[in-house]
Amino acid sequence: MSAVLKPAVPAADQATGPEARGQRIHFRPWNVGRWVMWGVFALLLVGAPLLFTSGLAMTMLSQMGYMIIICLSYNLLLGQGGMLSFGHAVYVGLGAFFAIHAMNLIGAGRLPLPMSLVPLVGGLAGAGVAALLGWVTTKKSANTFAMITLGVGELIAAMALMFPEFFGGEGGVSSNRVAGKAVLGITFGPQVQVYYLIAIYCFVCTAALYALTRTPFGRMLNAVRDNPERVEFVGYNTQVVRYLAFVIAGFFAGIGGGLTALNFEIVTADSVGGFRSGSYLLFTFLGGAFFFFGPIIGAVLLVLAFVLFSEITKAWQIYLGLVFMFMVMFAPGGISSLIMMNLRVAGFGKLRRLASSYLALGGTGAVALAGAAAIVEMIYHVQLNSALGPTLRFMGGTLNVQGLDSWFGAVFVMAIGIAMFEVARREFKRQWDQTQQEIEKEIKRREAL
Repeated sequence: MSAVLKPAVPAADQATGPEARGQRIHFRPWNVGRWVMWGVFALLLVGAPLLFTSGLAMTMLSQMGYMIIICLSYNLLLGQGGMLSFGHAVYVGLGAFFAIHAMNLIGAGRLPLPMSLVPLVGGLAGAGVAALLGWVTTKKSANTFAMITLGVGELIAAMALMFPEFFGGEGGVSSNRVAGKAVLGITFGPQVQVYYLIAIYCFVCTAALYALTRTPFGRMLNAVRDNPERVEFVGYNTQVVRYLAFVIAGFFAGIGGGLTALNFEIVTADSVGGFRSGSYLLFTFLGGAFFFFGPIIGAVLLVLAFVLFSEITKAWQIYLGLVFMFMVMFAPGGISSLIMMNLRVAGFGKLRRLASSYLALGGTGAVALAGAAAIVEMIYHVQLNSALGPTLRFMGGTLNVQGLDSWFGAVFVMAIGIAMFEVARREFKRQWDQTQQEIEKEIKRREAL
């Protein structure tokens, strides 16, 4: 009777031979979009110095390359693991110091290593220091973890001036990247050779970090970030997961530091300071810590801010602080989240209706920012540059800090811009909410089919 109750199994499914097993194998199709994105990324790295050939552009491109690695390594802690660190510069800076000492040993003929592998020395140093300090640092999470990293960062920054034999004192440690034997005629004398080395490391490290997010360990790290109690309930040690992520982040941070040493040929105590750690945090957040490509955007913005924007205005840090405050209040997901939300709208064919609202927001916002920037520049001029005279150049015009008309005009422009921006914002919010409702209805309709 029991044989009658068993479901009939087709003969093809009963077979266990190689042909039968081969018939049941299903291969996942290639993700063409992902291959295209990585191909475009590689083409940008290869073609960028062909489009931007000036010395300044080459320097900025080189800095962007290793800043991408550093910001992605930081995002492994913040975005993937939910660990807010105030001391990430420790591992970047120590990796740079070990790398530049390795460069000096290579130049003296005491270390048989090609210059192209010096960044790996920095990576191993960063991983070693992270392994040494990480177990204590990762004992706690959330705010306690942040405070521990802050304390470790301040400790290393203080040690940088206490041990000049290693850190070089206030002058830092310098080296020569051209020293050592040339490999395949590459001496790293021209900046373009250094850039392409940085580009190779940037692509490989970016791919490795992305692959890490797709592994079971990467998923477990996300689970520790979202619900550590449930992770412990199913039998995993959350501290071990955080510790491993901490060491891996230290390795990639050290690679970025090693590339920094190779690029500038000098490392100073500022490399392990709190200002650097704050910069990595700020720009990773601005780019967006919840999407993998967010820190890449943040790294590009970091270089643009420190190299270009700082030359345009001496008050650039004030603007940076205002942008950060604005993003925290209105776009906590960073620039990448804004991009993804609009890609979702575009995917449903509804982005065109928002074009006029975006133009209105941009235009009125630019007016408000122009007035606010004029006020900031005049206040900055009065406080710090009064010896240069009462006038200053601003956006092709002249402002007089001693004239009432300049102050009144700036306040008037800012007030008008804010009022117009508020009107545009309300209209945009109405259209955005209506668009989201239509998208949700469309999603439900497709699910019902």
